[in-house]
Amino acid sequence: MPNDYFQFQQFRIEQGRCAMKVSTDACLLGAATDLRGATRLLDIGTGTGLLALMAAQRHASVQIEAVEIDEAAAAQAAANVADSPWAGRIQVHAQSLADFARAQPAPLADDDRRFSHIICNPPFFRQSLRSPDAARSTARHEAADSLSFDALAAFAAGLLSPPGLLTVLLPPPEMQAFEQVAAGSGLLPATRLVVRHRPGSRPLRHITGFRREALATQETELTIRTAEDDTQYSAAFRALLTGFYLAL
Repeated sequence: MPNDYFQFQQFRIEQGRCAMKVSTDACLLGAATDLRGATRLLDIGTGTGLLALMAAQRHASVQIEAVEIDEAAAAQAAANVADSPWAGRIQVHAQSLADFARAQPAPLADDDRRFSHIICNPPFFRQSLRSPDAARSTARHEAADSLSFDALAAFAAGLLSPPGLLTVLLPPPEMQAFEQVAAGSGLLPATRLVVRHRPGSRPLRHITGFRREALATQETELTIRTAEDDTQYSAAFRALLTGFYLAL
């Protein structure tokens, strides 16, 4: 498949102007996020607009705001949204999360002005070597600088409605660090999806849902490939992405 676009069943992602391309991580997050009761959703660091578009496809009435600090990526996301069936329900903002939060109408104490759901695939390359691809490296490291775990947790806590849900995807070590930071903002892990490449392999990613009140974390697992054939998607993966991928 050409690197500058990704064709889904109901929409197309043009990504030639985006440093961070469509990935299995993002597709899993977009498909696995619990959208029950969603009314207003915020996609933080939307990139190509993929997560916003997946949410719009999955939930017929949710209104979506998507924030992207990189102007080129934000323009690409806006174009992808405009070419989709859900252009009327998604608004893309080319600004930082801090600027977006400051622009929200007051008072945020009014629950109708808060978000029922927030979704984010935050940068986690803080200790990695810079990529040979300059644009990709800049996107990773500048995003990490502008969207720290502390900032993400604090803004999410301020923008979520009281029963709201923040869903985040990270590798297990980074998720452990984020959980500690989120707890300081009053957000606790309510659900955790452990993603493995195949049965018995080490966990690759955690998709964790955070709420203000969480008595216990409900944990489930998903494997991407089958135990018998590493080239074949598992039944659970196919079921999760069946409405999005052209072929599974």
